[in-house]
Amino acid sequence: MEKRTVYADNAATTAMSMRAIEAMTPCFMKIYGNPSSLHSIGQEAKEVLVDCRERMAARLGCKPEEIYFTSGGSEADNQCIRSAALLGARKGKRHIVSTAFEHHAVLHTLDKLKKEGFEVTLLDVHNNGLITAEEVRAAIRPDTCLVTVMYANNEIGTIQPIREIGRVCREMGVIFHTDAVQAVGHIPVNVAEDNVDMLSLSAHKFHGPKGVGALYCKKGLPLSTLIEGGAQERGKRAGTENIAGIAGMTAALEEACEHLEENMERLTKMRDRLIEGLKKIPYSGLNGDAKRRLPGNVNMSFEGAEGESLILYASAEGICLSSGSACTTASLQPSHVLMSLGLPHEVAHCSLRITLADTNSEEDVDYMLEKLPKVVERVRNISSLWDDYVSGKIPHVLGGKTQG
Repeated sequence: MEKRTVYADNAATTAMSMRAIEAMTPCFMKIYGNPSSLHSIGQEAKEVLVDCRERMAARLGCKPEEIYFTSGGSEADNQCIRSAALLGARKGKRHIVSTAFEHHAVLHTLDKLKKEGFEVTLLDVHNNGLITAEEVRAAIRPDTCLVTVMYANNEIGTIQPIREIGRVCREMGVIFHTDAVQAVGHIPVNVAEDNVDMLSLSAHKFHGPKGVGALYCKKGLPLSTLIEGGAQERGKRAGTENIAGIAGMTAALEEACEHLEENMERLTKMRDRLIEGLKKIPYSGLNGDAKRRLPGNVNMSFEGAEGESLILYASAEGICLSSGSACTTASLQPSHVLMSLGLPHEVAHCSLRITLADTNSEEDVDYMLEKLPKVVERVRNISSLWDDYVSGKIPHVLGGKTQG
């Protein structure tokens, strides 16, 4: 097959859609005012801001006044978690429940809170990448102020039982936050139906621009200010609003939601075909539940083939993918997500994350199924780790034929 370029790292970021670009262009050329200004050009920008907040709220199933615009998912995670923690502290509640495989925007925030006197319980994840609502119920204590569980994992794509977890939190009177950065725009998300109190999202994961995101905070919950300064975002997020970015994000979300069902169906078929083909590689295995996962997510381990080498050799073939979260690709440590599933260090370090979007085609899948088995073989042929497997120094964990 003729060499082609295949971008399959959509969990890291997506290409901007033309609809998003078209929505942003007037904000650069014509509606460039500061929405806090009282003159006509400023008020035109304010009208865009109000309109986008209403449209975003409609897609998430909430009220416009419950939407706050941020610089992205990490800021939204920080603000939601710290707000719930500070509210809990005022009530004498300093216990937080989360999971061991959250995004670092959550885990690092929790680490800081521990230094401030909070106690954090990180639930272990089952080897299929899931937890249960009953496990959350069992972890909640009288002094629990927050449960934060990601909607869909950024590395292995597993989708948690958010609605059930939210119901448990409602029953027990605990605030429930979900990092939905990987979920919004890819699967149905409705904060009211999902029993969510706080939610984080980021535009560039669903064909919007980078550097802009949003958080949902249920009316009645006090949101603490993370960035001090002006009175923007109802006094909860200082700084002149990124009108162009917000317009692009809103347009991208609407477009994603309009085509949600058809994209889910098509990507699920492509995902499953890719998984079945890659499982034919000896000593390989799928990470995370085979069915309860994002439509475009494939995460595979290949014993004896180091992830960094796989990425470089795949890139030489025109295939762009990753070995885990884009936020940690400079680290030589194996993925904390894969380690939380119980994978040995040497297996977790030999994994690829392939993430498809609606911009991918069946021909892209054909190309990857032709090239990636050869890439794995090439990496194994130069790997001392693979030599250790062949010699029996390291026992195989994954099967020698296909993985079910």
